Amino acid sequence: MKVLVKRIYEPAGKSDGVRVLVDRLWPRGMSKENAKLDLWLPDLGPTTALRQWFNHDPERWDEFQRRYYAELKGKKELVAELKGRAKKGTVTLLYSAKDEERNQAVALRSFLTKRSVTHKLMK
Repeated sequence: MKVLVKRIYEPAGKSDGVRVLVDRLWPRGMSKENAKLDLWLPDLGPTTALRQWFNHDPERWDEFQRRYYAELKGKKELVAELKGRAKKGTVTLLYSAKDEERNQAVALRSFLTKRSVTHKLMK
């Protein structure tokens, strides 16, 4: 399973595979044409309350991930859809945050890849 992470403002590339926006809100200044999306899954983004609480504070990153993973566990169908696409080919998770190391796409990628290895242990 190959899951990449990329800022939506970066140009689309052939190696992106299926491009999936995982922001709950549409990115500022980005037209739908320029986004070159295959799929937008806003419900896979963190809830508004969690997003506002995190506010891209690096000190809250670990707790953000824990809370976000708890939210993702309640979205089994959407997670399964994304994993199914990733098993067929490359999936690039797109985000709009300025922080390239601490954002929901990075956390979601970690959740998907760890979950694929430890799925049976998490049931």
